[in-house]
Amino acid sequence: MTQFPETATAALAAAGGARVAWIRSRMALLAALREEFRRERPFAGRRIGVSLHIEPKTAVLLEVLAEGGAEIVGTGNHGSTQDDIVAFLRGQGIGVFGSRADTLDDHHANLARVLDARPDILLDNGADLAAGTVERGTAGAIIGGTEETTSGGDRLRGELMGKVPFPSIVINDSPLKAIGENKHAVGQSVVESFMRITNLMVPGRRFCVVGYGWCGRGIAQYLRALGGRVAIVEVDEIKALEAALDGYRVAPLADLAPWAEVFITATGRPGVLPAEAIGAMADGAVLANSGHFSWEIDVDGLRSMTRAETDLDGTLRRFDLANGRHVVLVADGRMFNLAGVAPKGNSIESMDIGFMLQALSLQRVALSAAGLAPGAQPVPDDINRRIARAMLAAMGAAR
Repeated sequence: MTQFPETATAALAAAGGARVAWIRSRMALLAALREEFRRERPFAGRRIGVSLHIEPKTAVLLEVLAEGGAEIVGTGNHGSTQDDIVAFLRGQGIGVFGSRADTLDDHHANLARVLDARPDILLDNGADLAAGTVERGTAGAIIGGTEETTSGGDRLRGELMGKVPFPSIVINDSPLKAIGENKHAVGQSVVESFMRITNLMVPGRRFCVVGYGWCGRGIAQYLRALGGRVAIVEVDEIKALEAALDGYRVAPLADLAPWAEVFITATGRPGVLPAEAIGAMADGAVLANSGHFSWEIDVDGLRSMTRAETDLDGTLRRFDLANGRHVVLVADGRMFNLAGVAPKGNSIESMDIGFMLQALSLQRVALSAAGLAPGAQPVPDDINRRIARAMLAAMGAAR
């Protein structure tokens, strides 16, 4: 794990602080909640274990939780940690660790450090911490927590179903997150990141979006708004019909593999872009993943049919295939709008909504865990409606 000298850490912390100041000034919902939490201190005596992308917007959330009396011990997600934000938070007495250069083994060690600190509430992203408590046999010490994303919700309702004895509020189940963060923010940030990282033109380019959930809907919408030619792969018949009625070409991946120039996965599921499809792609196809885990593109299968591999710029990697064609992989198959070069992630306003969902759901756990059912569950309706009213007021929108 990367260690920074004291002078470098001070410089990183100052740079991170300047970035956080800009973000903080534009998160009106969390600003109001900060004052409320400062007065009421709902997390006094609680230790919150965190596994979440460590970037400036996350820093504002962690500040707000700390103002509410929480002791924070946490780490980032693999490949998306921003070192200046870690340095800034540590300088504020907020216990986060890890670095952008961490290997996957380092990341797993960081998760273990979080659990070694014996948190009693979890703020999870991908259900890694929840799974860790089950593996260690310490899940009974957790009073409850939240889960940020689709992939984690799937794990809680799949491999971890019946094994997690504490309530876990799945933020991704909120309609506010689906509309504000997944559709509009992910859609915007993925398309912006594609343009910035590849420097390729969107108008007229042929895109295949794999998955037509909320994130896939947003990605497709923003690509088409900029002139992209968009096709959808979707295994759910109802979502596929919706995509067709929305005016997109809908077809199996086998049909679209030779047609598309860019493939973007948005499912949360492993192996949705398999090696056999990659082998059928046109020369120069670009592969990118927007899901939480780096398992949607079969990178191991891609390497098995590669005769030469070239790092183009640290974020783009060229694979020359045995069939004489080549493909380009973005950010090693990780979530490229946060793991790519100069990442910005989702918009400030969308994360103001999303992190209000996190903060108020964690407050509900801290104060009322005994009244919640164990396992994965949606954000309580009163929380959704409170935030919707607050955001409408912040936007000056009429109701």
